[in-house]
Amino acid sequence: MPSNSSSKASEAGNAAPSILIVGASRGLGHAMAAEFLKKGWDVTGTVRAGSERTPLHALAEEWPGRVGIEILDINAPEQLAALRERLAGRVFDILFMNAGTTNNEQTPIGLVSAEDFTQVMVTNALSPMRVVEALEGLVTPDGLIGAMSSGQGSITNNRTALREVYRGSKAALNMFMRSFAVRQSEAGHDGRAFVLMAPGWVRTELGGPDARLTIEESVPNLVNVLLEKRERPGLEYLDYLGRTIPW
Repeated sequence: MPSNSSSKASEAGNAAPSILIVGASRGLGHAMAAEFLKKGWDVTGTVRAGSERTPLHALAEEWPGRVGIEILDINAPEQLAALRERLAGRVFDILFMNAGTTNNEQTPIGLVSAEDFTQVMVTNALSPMRVVEALEGLVTPDGLIGAMSSGQGSITNNRTALREVYRGSKAALNMFMRSFAVRQSEAGHDGRAFVLMAPGWVRTELGGPDARLTIEESVPNLVNVLLEKRERPGLEYLDYLGRTIPW
């Protein structure tokens, strides 16, 4: 599938701000793309190879010239390297990493297969940070770098167990992002904002039909939190209403 990239944010003084959403084909990522478009942003979103027709493609038709579509499987390092090369010279105001998977939520950690453990941890923690590390150079010095975490990544708030590998993977993501933010500060990137977002329990393919929130109840608020967070450098762990989550 050919690239359909939007214009560079740096080309004109009055150019629309731009966001790169990794994992935007459906669900929360697609809803975020739609919300940013409504707010006047240009959006570049990634889909996996073989995604011939996704809700993001429909969004690109609805907003001609405003939506770029790129191919990426975050668990394929060669695809990440190719994406970085394709986007060389581009500038984004926000990079947001949205991806996630889970296993059987009832399985206690001692009974989880090594295959399931590896798949969840790589997809939810290692690969997102590889994406952030590879693409952070595309973000403006005063921009925002964020990742979709979960309230279930909070060690303090874990009072129910269940989804133990998923919880562990999001806690790992939180730790890795914290390390990344520290390194960024040490490198002199003190103007950048970093955020780990908890969208709430949302009715998506991952969240399931019994989730408490609809996408419409979560995502517009989440996007507003991201926009406000741009004014506050440093790392925060926030929910979709802007409330701080304990680590």
